[in-house]
Amino acid sequence: MRHLLEIDDLTVDEVVEVLDRAEAADPPKVLDGEGMALVFEKPSARTRNSMEMAVVQLGGHPLTIRGEEVGLDVRESVEDVTRTLAGYHAAIGARVFRHDVVERMAALDRVPIVNLLSDAAHPMQALADLLTIRQELGRLDVTVAYVGDANNVARSLALAVGIVGGSFRLGAPPGYRFSDADADRIAAVTPIEVCDRPEDAVSGAQVVYSDVWTSMGQEAEAEHRLRAFEGYTIDAAMMRGAAEDHIFLHCLPAHRGEEVATEVVDGPRSRIWRQAENRMHAARGLLWWLLEQR
Repeated sequence: MRHLLEIDDLTVDEVVEVLDRAEAADPPKVLDGEGMALVFEKPSARTRNSMEMAVVQLGGHPLTIRGEEVGLDVRESVEDVTRTLAGYHAAIGARVFRHDVVERMAALDRVPIVNLLSDAAHPMQALADLLTIRQELGRLDVTVAYVGDANNVARSLALAVGIVGGSFRLGAPPGYRFSDADADRIAAVTPIEVCDRPEDAVSGAQVVYSDVWTSMGQEAEAEHRLRAFEGYTIDAAMMRGAAEDHIFLHCLPAHRGEEVATEVVDGPRSRIWRQAENRMHAARGLLWWLLEQR
């Protein structure tokens, strides 16, 4: 049985297979008569809607459960909750605070587990990012510049870009870059170029990517982070240094005027709405493929 806890759980051929299935016009109803449990310790608009609709399009029934309803390791252990849900559903998706929660779910090997976001990884976002890059640029071996905090989104994106033969640049101030362990893991699939100046990261890149500087759960650090990232706002002047055919991506929600200017969010090279829609298509492709591995 296969699970998706991080994007490098997939080989390059499997990534391409999932992307191809994401674009299939008439996917089979592989979930006909079955359900998928979606556990959300952390709220989300895009993840919940995209996963629920992907399940519906595959003929299944999505059942979303808030974290307080199951009480992972509070009311019941992660293992007992997983065993219970696996008795009702063909697969389980979980958006959790700690990555070890999805690892413990997968270790039981009852049904496929999909990481819908953890503190370490966001593989479903990375699949949608690759799908958008391929649709917009016609290839995957491109240079991606990520300007901002080296968080879970950046980590999965860097691994995804490396798996498909691209290169990755990080523009972030000291203290907000990958840990040594993460850098080593990413470097095993692609070199990381770390830039002190965001302009240097963006220069010549085909894809410029950003995320919020203060993620959910880091609100107490907001003022400190605003000061640390001063000068890292992606604006039209910075984007003029990118490749001529560049696109701008953002996993959303965007804080306009902080990590990115409105002129870029709404600009002619922005592809963030296609990227957001692709969350659903990528989820459908992944579930279709994953359920065949049972």
